[in-house]
Amino acid sequence: MDLFKNIFSLGIGAAAATKEQIEKTVDTLVKKGDISKEESKDLIKQWVEKGEQAQKHIDDTVKVKVNQALNGLNLATKEEVQALERRIAALEQKNQSIQP
Repeated sequence: MDLFKNIFSLGIGAAAATKEQIEKTVDTLVKKGDISKEESKDLIKQWVEKGEQAQKHIDDTVKVKVNQALNGLNLATKEEVQALERRIAALEQKNQSIQP
């Protein structure tokens, strides 16, 4: 079982692997006799969980990097744009009430 843990923890494979790919790989190991059918269920569950954790970590990292890049561009936030839109609407209303 340590062999499979070592292979699986080699990197990003966990994030890229889908449940179907994992099940295929584990089925192959069962057919070869490397692991039992009972062990295969636990192994699939562990690999899927590790894949989900790795994917979440990647998603979080990307989100942070994108936010850093956007902040560096000094762009207006959605809230700031909405506040300006409300202000413009109020000024337009005020302007219409002043005009004869």
